[in-house]
Amino acid sequence: MKKRPVTPRGRQNVRVNPFDVVGTWLGSAVQWALDLVQTVGPVWGALIAGLAILCECTLFIGLVVPGDTIVVAAATGVRSPLHFAVLFAVVVVATLGGQSIGFVLGRWTGPALRRSRLGARLGGRWDRAAAFVARRGGWAVLISRFLPVLHAVMPVTVGMSAMRYRRFILWATPAAIVWSALYVGVGAAAAGSFRALEGELHVAGYLFAGMLLGGAILAFVGKHVLARAAEEDARIAAEGAAESAPRAAPAVDPPPLPESPPVLGTGPAPTGRMEGDEPAA
Repeated sequence: MKKRPVTPRGRQNVRVNPFDVVGTWLGSAVQWALDLVQTVGPVWGALIAGLAILCECTLFIGLVVPGDTIVVAAATGVRSPLHFAVLFAVVVVATLGGQSIGFVLGRWTGPALRRSRLGARLGGRWDRAAAFVARRGGWAVLISRFLPVLHAVMPVTVGMSAMRYRRFILWATPAAIVWSALYVGVGAAAAGSFRALEGELHVAGYLFAGMLLGGAILAFVGKHVLARAAEEDARIAAEGAAESAPRAAPAVDPPPLPESPPVLGTGPAPTGRMEGDEPAA
């Protein structure tokens, strides 16, 4: 009879699930990040998020400051409805403040900013933003808040246009409200779901990462669709402006000069014979 292998006492053969290992590691990393956000506190978290969004909505600074990432990170520290409302209000006010600064800069020093070294790096984005505003008006202000790069250029571009500040801020306000609700809501919902499953760390880590990844994918697709629509509008507006521009009249050849009568003495010499005369033999 075949003997069974004897294992040492206190030692068991346990099969390790790599899915659980990765999930536990991911959950521990998320827990460490959430604890770090909690150490900042709700007041400082809201102030940092507001400052980041204020800079993001200002020309040039908004091209390098990841304001949306900072807002989502600050939203993961939300623990109460009051905290959510305060963070949401701070982000909305900071967004409108940054856009207002961009509008004033465009109204006062727009052409100089466009000719500057930093402005020249934006290239044709200035023309696309101007064409987008010319074709869509206030809708361009609303849509541009959800588009990369264009959200930082649009307030200055509108400031250089004929649009009044009152109309600009009326269109910018609903865009700021929707944007802030989406980003603050995603961060708070992801963190709340993680805390609800904190006892099962490997599942909570995957859930948190999945929610953030899903939100990022939806944001990317939405921005891509809106950017394609904005580029198409800008192209149509540019073509319309080119067609409506006055064209130079085609060159017309001058009329031919009238033929002058022959000058006496310049024709062939007379022969002295009349028509029908025959030469003499």
